[in-house]
This record gives sequence, structure tokens and C-alpha cells, in this order.
Amino acid sequence: MLRVVAASPKRVSRSYSLDLRELAGADLRRAPDGWHAVFWLGGMTHRLWLPELPSKTSLIAFELLLGADLDVQFRAARRLWLTLGKRTLIRSRPTLSLAQRQRFTLAIRALDGYLEGNSNRTIAEVLFGAARVSEQGWKTHDLRSRTKRLIRFGLSLMRGGYRALLRDQPN
Repeated sequence: MLRVVAASPKRVSRSYSLDLRELAGADLRRAPDGWHAVFWLGGMTHRLWLPELPSKTSLIAFELLLGADLDVQFRAARRLWLTLGKRTLIRSRPTLSLAQRQRFTLAIRALDGYLEGNSNRTIAEVLFGAARVSEQGWKTHDLRSRTKRLIRFGLSLMRGGYRALLRDQPN
């Protein structure tokens, strides 16, 4: 989510028109920490956080905070800037391999089962098939360990680790 603040007219080299109140389909909501806007523009969804809602004529600027998510904020700001300037955005190819995408999918499905109160065995049967999860030897079964690891990974994603998907180096 990009933080948008009022800009000084002296520091602006070119102005762009963006009135959030007039964007078709824009979701603009007041919250205790300011305003949150979600809108579709230029073929993609943009999310903004505004401490104060700017007037129609005021200039805006993106505030990028130094920290672990700076690269994510920068890419989001660049996408919106390119969209507003009607420039072509070159989409990068996915950075996750097929195996990584499959692991994320299994982890999220395992997490769903865990949060619904299912046993590890039931989750393993759903993920890997009941035939692979035999009645005998569940305590030492390799799928038992794998299921537990997937649940832990899903929990870490739920607790904020999902942001790794946006960075250059996912877990």
C-alpha cells in the first residue's frame, strides 16, 4: 500500500491528474488512520493510504519509507506513476518456480485445514490422497512431517510472511 501525502508545488516537475472521488469503481474509505483507496486503473489494482484526503487541486506525492518493504513500495509507486503518465508497463515474468508455487499452494491449503480444526492426518489425506496416508505407521510417515512443515509455513505466511512474495527473494 502506498502512502500518499500533499506535495510542495516547488518540487513537482510535472503534474498528474488523479481525483480518487471521481474514479469509476474506486473504493475510498475513511479509517482511524486516514483514508484508504483501492482502484482499478491501467489494467491493474492500486492501493493507496492517505493520512488526509487531498483536495481536487492539490498536488500529491508518494512517501516511501525506508525499511524492508522499500522495494515493494517503489515498484507499486512506479506502476502507478507509469499508469498515470499513460506509459507502457513492462511486466516481469513470475519470480517463483513451479515447485515454489506448488509449495505455497499446499501451505495455504494446509493452513485452511488447520484453522478449521482438522487433524494433521485428515489434512494429509486431503492434500496427498487417502491412499498415500496408510493406516499403519502414521507416527513415522514422511507425509506426517511434511504436513506439519506445510502448516508451520502456512502459519508464517499468515503472520506476515506473505510479504516475501512481493520481494525479490521469497522464502
